[in-house]
Amino acid sequence: MAIAANTTLDSLPLGKRELIFLLALLMSLNAFSIDAMLPALEDMARELGAADGNDRQLVIAVYMIAMGIGCLVPGSFADRFGRRPIILLALASFTVLSLVTALLTNFEALLAVRAINGVLGAGLIVAPVAVVRDLYEGDKMARQMSLIAAVFITVPVVAPSLGQAVLMVAGWRWIFVLLASVAAIAAVWVYFRLPETLSPANRQLIIIPAIARNMHAALFNRQAIGYVTGSMLLVGSVFGYINSSQQLLQDYFGVGAAFPLVFGGTAAVMAVSNILNSQIVERFGARRVSHLGVIIFVAVSAVQVWSSYVHPGSLYWFIPLMSINLGLLGFLGANFGSIAMQPFAQTAGAASSVQTFLRMTGAGIVGALIGQSFDGTSIPFAWSLLICSSTALMLVLFSERGKLFRRLNKGPRHRAIP
Repeated sequence: MAIAANTTLDSLPLGKRELIFLLALLMSLNAFSIDAMLPALEDMARELGAADGNDRQLVIAVYMIAMGIGCLVPGSFADRFGRRPIILLALASFTVLSLVTALLTNFEALLAVRAINGVLGAGLIVAPVAVVRDLYEGDKMARQMSLIAAVFITVPVVAPSLGQAVLMVAGWRWIFVLLASVAAIAAVWVYFRLPETLSPANRQLIIIPAIARNMHAALFNRQAIGYVTGSMLLVGSVFGYINSSQQLLQDYFGVGAAFPLVFGGTAAVMAVSNILNSQIVERFGARRVSHLGVIIFVAVSAVQVWSSYVHPGSLYWFIPLMSINLGLLGFLGANFGSIAMQPFAQTAGAASSVQTFLRMTGAGIVGALIGQSFDGTSIPFAWSLLICSSTALMLVLFSERGKLFRRLNKGPRHRAIP
């Protein structure tokens, strides 16, 4: 599709709703590749010869960490060659590698291909964010990211059930065939409907020192760093939940075959909160909404720690508190990301890459550590929620120089460094 000289919302061939659903599909593919695996982890580990009970978590953790590392690369290429080529390349690799994974016969090869798929699939996180930044800024960007998140959050709601449904009629390998089919459909949709949104005036040269300087500026800008690292910790705590959810919910809390419904039910709250955030963020501002959200997150996590000791093994305490924490992420993720991206209109690709790299790699490592700390109870996980959220609040205070609840101020924009 031809590149417009100055792409705007009004000039897009697809409407706003179609744009939201398309970007949500792209950003959800990596989540689909994680959450659809959850019911199959035990079968995969047993068939492919995983040695230890917690090793099954590596199918998820390796993908998350590799995806975070991969995020460091595509943004600069998206700033030079455009968003469309990066998205299409990521979709092609996702399709092929998903099919390759369906043919593997040992656990080590599975982890290796999952890592490669995570690295190459990172473009599906970085480039869509750059598309949104091309078209929106400030609280409007936060609103659109919330709407997109509200759509793709349905993935962790339905993906485990889809994975479970596949297991009822076929083996776990067919889950990867399903993933490949969805990615192929997304590629066709992008090819025919998504135009290039990068303005020719904002194209950047592939000059390594300049890219490094732009990434350094995007990462170590004081306004950005607290929100990026704070988001990393909050997302990391959720990754810890995902990594250990099959053991935590099925083995410790004893939900059995209801696991997909219980897991999906907690995740569904995130969709509702993202929709609510999209309705209020422009009125109250991304800072005010997210600052209140992280404070409440700390308080709820403290109650989770208390309940893990006083009501051990009680699903009736764990699920409501976990649902509240996941719901609060709907008021944190999009808003934190939008605040961190605000100064970087001309280098949105590079900024999205380096920020997403830190956020996702760090979150993947944090999530893996939390998952591996599983000791047959919910106590380590409860403490991880409290530690991660409390530290995130301190990081936000650093970025805001100790002052919370201010309106988003556009301020000076970072210019590309030649």
